[in-house]
Amino acid sequence: MTAPGDGAGGFNGVPGSAPLRVVVADDQASVREGLVLLLGGLPGIDVVGAAADGEQALELVAEHKPDAILLDLHMPVLDGIAATRRLTAEHPGVAIVVLTTYVDDNSVLDALRAGARSYLTKDADRTDIARALQAAAGGLTVFDPRVHDTLLAAAAPARPDPWQAGPGRTGPPDGLTHREAEILALIGGGLTNPEIAERLYLSNHTVKTHINRIFAKTGSRDRAAAIGYARRHNLG
Repeated sequence: MTAPGDGAGGFNGVPGSAPLRVVVADDQASVREGLVLLLGGLPGIDVVGAAADGEQALELVAEHKPDAILLDLHMPVLDGIAATRRLTAEHPGVAIVVLTTYVDDNSVLDALRAGARSYLTKDADRTDIARALQAAAGGLTVFDPRVHDTLLAAAAPARPDPWQAGPGRTGPPDGLTHREAEILALIGGGLTNPEIAERLYLSNHTVKTHINRIFAKTGSRDRAAAIGYARRHNLG
């Protein structure tokens, strides 16, 4: 991960300059409070507000007019994507840095299209987060390495789809989506959930959600049954 910075202290890069004013938004109280403590203890950072959902984030931004906001994607009332769209429209001068556990292509691309300037995962340390906030406020972009890989994968040419409509071809069986059929094929090939997540650039949570839907649609009670189903349908 790269961004402008001058080491352990003085993230503004100019001694004595005004600190970067930041709002933190995360629905998990422990995470939110931890971020406030971590960032508030750094030179050059002033946390001016902490929100538990997207609506509160918008209210705090309107009240405090910060330089940047550190925003989770999955929050109640108003999620991070919708909040990002409104922040971009209503407060275009506020730099938006996403901090989340999700690195699947939909989450990353939706956040960037909505107006997020940088995208980090929650295993980033406080120095990385502070530098990303400073960089974003300066008009630069910072990506977690896994996010960078996700963007490269999303930009790569699509792989041939065995279920692509055409002469003599039909869609996946039993109402499976193309993504579900792809994951089922990987299950049939013996891959574990973390291996599937890595292969498809998805979060473990997203993979589990897909697998639950696969089990329901195929009538599979467990992974062994799903593997049997995949083999009967020439998947994997």
